[in-house]
Amino acid sequence: MGNQVEKLTHLSYKEVPTADPTGVDRDDGPRIGVYRQRSWAHPPPPPQPYDPRLHEVECSVFYRDECIYQKSFAPGSAVLSTYTPENLLNKCNPGDLVEFVSQAQYPHWAVYVGNFQVVHLHRLEVSNSFLTDASQGRRGRVVNDLYRYKPLSPSTVVRNALAHVGAKERELSWRNSESFAAWCRYGKREFKIGGELRIGKQPYRLQIQLSAQRSHTLEFQSLEDLIMEKRRNDQIGRAAVLQELAMHLHPAEPDEGDSDAARTTPPPRPTPSPGLEGEDGEAVAH
Repeated sequence: MGNQVEKLTHLSYKEVPTADPTGVDRDDGPRIGVYRQRSWAHPPPPPQPYDPRLHEVECSVFYRDECIYQKSFAPGSAVLSTYTPENLLNKCNPGDLVEFVSQAQYPHWAVYVGNFQVVHLHRLEVSNSFLTDASQGRRGRVVNDLYRYKPLSPSTVVRNALAHVGAKERELSWRNSESFAAWCRYGKREFKIGGELRIGKQPYRLQIQLSAQRSHTLEFQSLEDLIMEKRRNDQIGRAAVLQELAMHLHPAEPDEGDSDAARTTPPPRPTPSPGLEGEDGEAVAH
């Protein structure tokens, strides 16, 4: 035994046994005295913080000549700033509208009803949840000022929301979480499914800002249809919207003083499954 120990102490580095006695190195076997550093040709990029200016579409909504909604990146505009769910709670008051946002997802709207809770339309049901749970980890913001309708009193907004908790599937009158939350705050029938007659006219216009000097306008028969298109744009992101317009709509350079020179109806979309809008199963169509 002593001779064997003495022999091992005099082995050179090349003679030290590896995991495989045949001398073949294997990546999945332990080694003695051997260190290999792996190098990644293309390491995965670190996650980037959510930036509304990069991902969201700057736009305005008009009913005839009246602006009824505006999302602007103008200097000094703080409405698009986002917060963690925990910090957002400090900024909410009962009756506020809350929007949760994340890249490549439909924005999710809710009504803050107090006591850290919101009421929201999610997966074919109006639910009462804690704000932190409803956020699903997404950042959020208070969006009382996006729509320019006159709001109802905070107590009425909360009452509207709580009165529909538990409504599901065919009992619903809203196609998505935004329409439900906006209806609770403003009480407008235009936010409901079939709330307006489609008689051939297209009084609603969605003006998409392409750059500081250029915009493109889409026309709609109802606010319900316009909101669906606006939310789709938010889901696919700003870069995809601009690329889509460049490829399919070819907006013309506007004349001086006319930012609405390029105006069309929205491009055709795939027909959603019967009864579903297709955004996370939020609502049904009657």
